[in-house]
Amino acid sequence: MTAANPSAPLWQLLQGAASVMAAVRGGQSATAAIAAVDGARRPGVQALSFRVLRQWGRAEALRRQLARKAPPPAADALLCTALALCWNEAQAPYEAFTLVDQAVEAAKRGPGTKGQASFINACLRRFLREREALVAATEADPVARWNHPRWWISRLRQDHPQHWQAILEASNQPAPMTLRVNARKSSPARVQQALQAMNVGATMIGEHGLVLAQPSAVHEIPGFAAGEVSVQDAAAQLAAPLLLAGLAPAQGRLRLLDACAAPGGKTAHLLELADAEVVALDVDPARCERIHENLSRLGLQATVLAADAGQPQGWWDGRPFDGILLDAPCTASGIVRRHPDVRWLRRESDVAQLAAVQERLLTALWPLLRPGGHLLYCTCSVFRAEGEQRMQTFVAHNRDAFLQPAPGHLRPQTGANADAVPDNLPGDHDGFFYALLQKGDGGAGAAGAGLQRPR
Repeated sequence: MTAANPSAPLWQLLQGAASVMAAVRGGQSATAAIAAVDGARRPGVQALSFRVLRQWGRAEALRRQLARKAPPPAADALLCTALALCWNEAQAPYEAFTLVDQAVEAAKRGPGTKGQASFINACLRRFLREREALVAATEADPVARWNHPRWWISRLRQDHPQHWQAILEASNQPAPMTLRVNARKSSPARVQQALQAMNVGATMIGEHGLVLAQPSAVHEIPGFAAGEVSVQDAAAQLAAPLLLAGLAPAQGRLRLLDACAAPGGKTAHLLELADAEVVALDVDPARCERIHENLSRLGLQATVLAADAGQPQGWWDGRPFDGILLDAPCTASGIVRRHPDVRWLRRESDVAQLAAVQERLLTALWPLLRPGGHLLYCTCSVFRAEGEQRMQTFVAHNRDAFLQPAPGHLRPQTGANADAVPDNLPGDHDGFFYALLQKGDGGAGAAGAGLQRPR
């Protein structure tokens, strides 16, 4: 067992993690809540918060066993934080009695928990005495068992009846750090050798990816500052090659649109692989700055616009695109390994609301694509309403839209569960959905090219 941050007292880290959990309960993202923590404590608080978020369902179920009536919000957040960290003794980051002692200390020193220190102490010591029985009493609760909301579990069971358990297991594991090698400047083999010289293990994945054995600070990665590598999940690295495969310009250079581009990873990958004119859009001007920063580090150029992709009348110059990449807003259900708060922030109603946004963007962008051009639709979601079903609906209503072969739903998987979750991208990666559409040109090209419409 190792401390999350030995330089900070554990009671301070527990206070910070509990404040993050209280914020998430209130609807705030963990990213924003962690950013509000002072710099010295922030790394340790983030590490603990991520652990807690992955065990929150179990922690809340155990608290209900210990106290049917919830204590005040700040005390409840601290108690559940401690339970999340100590319920599974084999995976606990600290010895159980140390956690209890420091949780009580955090309660004594916290402005919203001082009067609850004895209550928290009693609950946690009772848990240590009755651990086995209390854990067993929560085992039948699917939210406790899988640490995801009930509606989320039900939807996965319906969408992926053969693999829902493996998806949930993978979603509760920390995500790897994966690099994308800039094909203009280096190769995966060269970067792998440079990493090995630093005693950093890395496994190749896909055409341009390397999965690091352990995460590393980006400034320590060889070639990062020089633009030889970027950080990007292996599943996300499929976007640019899928859009570009077999795509030729109508005239001159390829003209491409990245419709929801921030922070610019896919924009950059397109430019690394093709001599193209790229327009990158994002509705948020601040996020557009991230695109500029990433392209500058890589020595690449694109036209970056702060605009709503769903309202092309405000930004489109009237020239059709050869290819459009639509990485649409979604529930992010495929990347909860990286953002474990998402599962607790989303509501079931969000799925339909986001599906409507996806439909609006598809409808607005399709006319901007030239006949014969490609549109790649993708989401970092494993819900079929945001993937397969969205495509079926769109193609049914657009007779000039033809599906080409594409991966479809990629399920999140780790190296440990790769056999349980068969995939056409073996290895450690997030969940994604990909559909590649070609626009009919009115001739025999669509059918002759092997394109198809759903039956």
